[in-house]
Amino acid sequence: MTINSFRNHATKILHPLALILEKRRITANNLSILSLIFATLSIPMYYYSTNDHTYLFMAALFVFLNSFTDALDGTLARITKTEGPSGDFLDHIIDRYSDVFILCAIFFTGYASLKIGLIAVTGVLLTSYLGTQAQAVNAGRHYGGILGRADRLVIIILATIATALYSEKIFYYSILGWSMILIATTSHITAIQRIHHIWQALKKESEDITKLPKPYK
Repeated sequence: MTINSFRNHATKILHPLALILEKRRITANNLSILSLIFATLSIPMYYYSTNDHTYLFMAALFVFLNSFTDALDGTLARITKTEGPSGDFLDHIIDRYSDVFILCAIFFTGYASLKIGLIAVTGVLLTSYLGTQAQAVNAGRHYGGILGRADRLVIIILATIATALYSEKIFYYSILGWSMILIATTSHITAIQRIHHIWQALKKESEDITKLPKPYK
């Protein structure tokens, strides 16, 4: 995941903002809910952009704000020491709804075909599921692979802006449409990578158990 390599740099920006929010008694859960609102607001922007492409700039802004508040809520939770199962659960639910809202807004408004949209949505949901399922089988959370959520949102933001600037189709699809094809493809590749990683981790764990000395009877 390319964007994750910039996590330390992002933290330097997010940390002081989180401190300000802490003083104003804004919670991490508040930010999580706000991120969902931003994702929801992107839907009408994509819808109206079919008649006026300038709405795509607003759509890109709302997707960015969704990504930004999603990153900020984790930082705020760590600062306020309010990390816990309930907050983690809420964050994951909101992220999945946000993903579906944004992706569906793009392909339901005609920037990509329904088939491509469904492939993209299933790929995104599978990668997210596998990330947490790894923990459920005691393999630890795993969010590796070529395309994480942050990478995906950056692609959508850039493609949305690019389409606003150049709306002509390139081989049947706009730039935003091609970004959906990219996400649809790489999401499933990421899912396969995560399946392989989890399977290898479980296999190694099983082998380690068999190597343990058997108790004397």
